[in-house]
Amino acid sequence: MDALWEFLQWPAMAASLAAAWLVASRGMGKRHAGFWVFLSSNALWIAWGWHDGAYALIALQLGLAALNVRGVMKNDASHAASSSEPGRD
Repeated sequence: MDALWEFLQWPAMAASLAAAWLVASRGMGKRHAGFWVFLSSNALWIAWGWHDGAYALIALQLGLAALNVRGVMKNDASHAASSSEPGRD
């Protein structure tokens, strides 16, 4: 079972890289997908950190998840505001 926990860090790392790639995209759909992939990577890192007693890593992932949610909310609000301006279709 320990081998499974140790392996968990690799999908977490891959998800983090994939999410960073997606959120840097110009396409809104890819950026939104990147948000969900980032949240998945946060969950994987938290699970791995919990098992290994890496509490600073857990705190980091919770903070990053909160910043990610904040960014998506601000992006959605800014997109809604810009699309409601006259002449912007």
